[in-house]
Amino acid sequence: MKLAIGFLCLILNDVESFTLPFKTQTRSQSSLSTLSNHAQEDEPGTSISRNAFIDGVLNSLIVSSAALTTTLGTATQPAYAASNEKPKEFIDVGTQAPAPEGEREFVELANGVKVKDFRPGSGDDVVKSDSSSVMIQASGRLLNLNGVVFFNTKNNNPDGFGAVPLSINLGKGETIPGLEAGIVGMRKGGIRRIIVPADLAYSKFPNLQPQPTNANDQRALDSVVKNPRRDATIMFDVQVERFR
Repeated sequence: MKLAIGFLCLILNDVESFTLPFKTQTRSQSSLSTLSNHAQEDEPGTSISRNAFIDGVLNSLIVSSAALTTTLGTATQPAYAASNEKPKEFIDVGTQAPAPEGEREFVELANGVKVKDFRPGSGDDVVKSDSSSVMIQASGRLLNLNGVVFFNTKNNNPDGFGAVPLSINLGKGETIPGLEAGIVGMRKGGIRRIIVPADLAYSKFPNLQPQPTNANDQRALDSVVKNPRRDATIMFDVQVERFR
């Protein structure tokens, strides 16, 4: 607005008055000067004085500026502020489309955890909710970050002789509830994909196992769990090595 007013003043420095668009005759310089000094006596429709023209333009600029400020203020309100609903893409995560031919579909447990077996495993014995110890190889991914891995037992190889499995003691409150529920029913050697909703994962149980093994993976997990605008649904791929 200041730029427009400054530009207007530069133009008006050398102009005494302006003729209206429907003026049909050109007056002499002396006539224009006279009209500028006696604007109050001019007949409507002939000309307007320099001061009157400036007042009109300034009033128009002020009104336009106020309207623009109001419009911009309304337009810049964040769209997400009006709704805290969970994004639709996370409501049916992993089950939006039918499984490819020959593959199993996800099965939803009573607590909302979803499981899908890729390999059934061997033997008649299965992991039970009161199993004292289960050894698994596992990887955990953040669905909100397009599947970024935040945990993998393959990275737990301190002596160079292979990945050390994660030991889970079921029913002891050591592991996030969604993962515990997801491995119940698995057999030795079985491979299962487990989708854990946020309220059964780190959003409510940030200190339970499994935990990231390095600082970069911890930052990735924190960027989702500590951000209320992100869905903290977790996906685990698990292979049972042994249990008792």
